[in-house]
Amino acid sequence: MENGFLLGSPNSISSPRVLTQDELKKIAAYKAVEYVESGMVIGLGTGSTAKHAVNRIGELLQQGKLTGIIGIPTSKMTHEQAVSCGIPLSDLDSYPVIDLAIDGADEVDPFMNLVKGRGGSLLREKMIESACKKFICIVDETKMVKHLGGSGLAMPVEVVPFCWKFSAQRLRNLFQDSGCVAKLRVYPESGEPFVTDNENYIIDLYFQKDIGDLDVASDTILRLPGVVEHGMFLNMATTVIVASELGITVKNK
Repeated sequence: MENGFLLGSPNSISSPRVLTQDELKKIAAYKAVEYVESGMVIGLGTGSTAKHAVNRIGELLQQGKLTGIIGIPTSKMTHEQAVSCGIPLSDLDSYPVIDLAIDGADEVDPFMNLVKGRGGSLLREKMIESACKKFICIVDETKMVKHLGGSGLAMPVEVVPFCWKFSAQRLRNLFQDSGCVAKLRVYPESGEPFVTDNENYIIDLYFQKDIGDLDVASDTILRLPGVVEHGMFLNMATTVIVASELGITVKNK
């Protein structure tokens, strides 16, 4: 099921201003927040798109248009943002079932499978978003791909620091037929390993070809000792909101 609406008339006399990528992200985020109702427990995503949704929820709480909201943040960064926005917070121990989660994605394929985690929060995101009755993914049109890995950018895998080179080599070997390159994520300024909120490392996988059956790929990765979680979010999103220059498209499962 799909529907969309235009942001502006194509017949306008003057040429419309081209929206920036961040403006498109904000439009998608605001549309997602329309699904939020008072009294809900909300999974609060992490990243440049999700931050707009967190800010909007905070604004609506301050205006009294939303009440009784409990937020479950997917990262330390989102926790800090939500506190600054005045959103009451809790965790999965207290709320093991979440009404709704709103988060961005790095890639979305035609079947609404996602790649997430280029910001480094994939484990907590997956824990929280797997506990949701409804998971709304918000993206701009640049995140749409024909197949996962199709952007040529990273598909992250969180690993324990112990013998990470061994883990990276095994991950590369798994997908050598897809031309896989496995790189440890590092801080650009220092060259030191990037450390997740869970004190782990991230191995970024880059593919030259389609990796094939995603369920098989997922299971194979997770069977490797030393792997904590990967950034493929399969069959998890219930709604994907895509913002483009032409408007918003809402895709539902």
